[in-house]
Amino acid sequence: MKAIKFILNVIWLLFCGIWMALAYVLAGIICCVLVITIPFGIASFRIAGFILWPFGRTAVERPDSGAASFVGNVIWLVFAGWWLAIGHLITSIPLFLSIIGIPFGWANLKMIPVSLMPLGREIVPTDQEWGAR
Repeated sequence: MKAIKFILNVIWLLFCGIWMALAYVLAGIICCVLVITIPFGIASFRIAGFILWPFGRTAVERPDSGAASFVGNVIWLVFAGWWLAIGHLITSIPLFLSIIGIPFGWANLKMIPVSLMPLGREIVPTDQEWGAR
């Protein structure tokens, strides 16, 4: 199973992972310019790592996230989240046009919720998904 995840991650990285990760890194750099938006930058860098190597990992909500995460997510959604979600949507369309790209298109669509609301989430291996909740 590890070999399949590795192959899927390498193919993902070549076709769309590197481009989407660069978009998250750019958003993180922009967010780190101001001191008050550094938490958004850190979240963006964390998600960029997830975007580079997504198979075998998932994003789960942290049980200790509260109202501050919600408010931060609303701010993120307005300024950066919807741009990144549109990027996922646009890159998923050509992936769906080939049979080989369909799993990658689904993976791209699966990342839209974390691109819209990244605060209060953590990236965990898929075998720990249920234990993190």
